[in-house]
Amino acid sequence: MAGITLAQAQAQLEKYIEAENKVLEGQSYMIGGRQLTRVNMIHIRDGIKYWSGLVQELSARANGRGRARIISPNW
Repeated sequence: MAGITLAQAQAQLEKYIEAENKVLEGQSYMIGGRQLTRVNMIHIRDGIKYWSGLVQELSARANGRGRARIISPNW
């Protein structure tokens, strides 16, 4: 994803994990002006899944383990 750094993705992931913990404790939580409650748990978990994937992808790129590409000279 263009323009998002690994640090930014990790920060967002931490926010979503914190939100999930607060909601599981019976509290509501605010992210970007949206109040999230138990009813919004699916949105929180979707956010965790998205940001976790992005953190993994950006970490792999930073460590030189980007997507593998096969180049065939006979194409």
